[in-house]
Amino acid sequence: MTDIKQVEAIESEYKQLEASEAWNQLYQRIRSEGTYDLPCTEARAAVNRNLNRYRDVLPYDHTRIVLTDANTSYINASLVKAECVKRSYVLTQGPLSHTTPHFWLMIWQQKIKGIIMLNKIIEKNQIKCHQYWPLGESEGGEDSIVFSTVGLKVELLSVSRHSHYNYSTLRLTHIASKDSRHVLHFHYTTWPDFGVPQSPEAFYKFLNVVRASGVLEPDVGPAVVHCSAGIGRSGTFCLVDTILMMLSKGLCDNGQGKVVDILLDMRKQRMGLIQTHDQLRFSYQAIVYGARKLAEANGKQDPYEESSSEEPSLADEPPPQPPPRTDSLTRSMIESQLAQVLQDGNASDTAPEDTEEYDDDSREDALARPLPAEPLSDGSGHDTSPTASPEHHSEMYFETEVRRRKRRERVAATAAKVKSMVEKQRASEFWQERKRLILKPISLCVAFVVIGLGGGALFYRYFQV
Repeated sequence: MTDIKQVEAIESEYKQLEASEAWNQLYQRIRSEGTYDLPCTEARAAVNRNLNRYRDVLPYDHTRIVLTDANTSYINASLVKAECVKRSYVLTQGPLSHTTPHFWLMIWQQKIKGIIMLNKIIEKNQIKCHQYWPLGESEGGEDSIVFSTVGLKVELLSVSRHSHYNYSTLRLTHIASKDSRHVLHFHYTTWPDFGVPQSPEAFYKFLNVVRASGVLEPDVGPAVVHCSAGIGRSGTFCLVDTILMMLSKGLCDNGQGKVVDILLDMRKQRMGLIQTHDQLRFSYQAIVYGARKLAEANGKQDPYEESSSEEPSLADEPPPQPPPRTDSLTRSMIESQLAQVLQDGNASDTAPEDTEEYDDDSREDALARPLPAEPLSDGSGHDTSPTASPEHHSEMYFETEVRRRKRRERVAATAAKVKSMVEKQRASEFWQERKRLILKPISLCVAFVVIGLGGGALFYRYFQV
């Protein structure tokens, strides 16, 4: 049960920081106290340097994930634990093209059930993460990807698109043994790099979707959390989730200073968690908002139920619960679960919350909502069920197809942009190498000429004397 006094203590701390505009001061203190001189020997090894996306974001030796049965044991990933609430997270960088097989090998070996992605593939005209999972043929991609170097295959089973996030079910298969597992992929799509989400409410809804799936529970492997570097947005997510769990269990004592203490402890496990004072401020906002929601929900059966006067929207509903851990999740089971959500949900046809990029795709679920399963009656024995004309169905089909076509075009444009950026980068590297090869002999010749002229001058002066 959430202790309201602990919630009020954290809220009071937030208000004091807000009133005194002390966020940057507190953040600088965290940077000073939370920068630890811990060894990163493996990360700094010459053979592993090209496996790091950023040269100054490295895993500590004592918490790094160690791969087995691969051409390398190294991956830029750290195991971060919050022992008091039995939470474990694997914080990692956005995979590079040549580290994507290592990423999926880690998923398999660590028995990970959920991946929480907090960045976009391209941000600020830069590639921040490789497209490491299949998009599906309907999105202009493929339904499966085979990683032969590690003997794994990833398949897309289903995807559900919402205003702030996408939720996908993937099947990961070990090719040699033919064993397979299901991995849930949660992609938060409106969190800018070095920035914060649109609102604590939107973030809290996303967090509840992740929690309701069971991927953060202690009876499964740790959840993977990543952004581009795996420290800023990823650190914010883990800090908020951990503190809210502590509040729900009454483990925050008086609450004062507890957020900073937990963050400093997490920074001992992966360097640099939370990159800006704005992210620190948002963490407090999300904790205060979520704690209030948890306190309001204490008397309810469903701890994830929103206590809001607004009509619930299908786009914000948690995804269906996954099957028991020992069961197989087939495509038909997924479709039947989603169909049940569509039938039972009270989808709203109003515009969603403000987002950075919203293409109205979340309305497709509402457009495709089936008619009532049973006929309605007005008491006279006549059927008064609402029906749709053929023209209406044609219009709905046309609108849906137009949206799908536009989405395919956007995916194709993004892929072309990525390809162009990669080609430019390769061309730049090629010409840099050519320049180096050309200039090196020229500089050697110049050096020999200078040495020769200098020696000649000395010889001339010697004989003059």
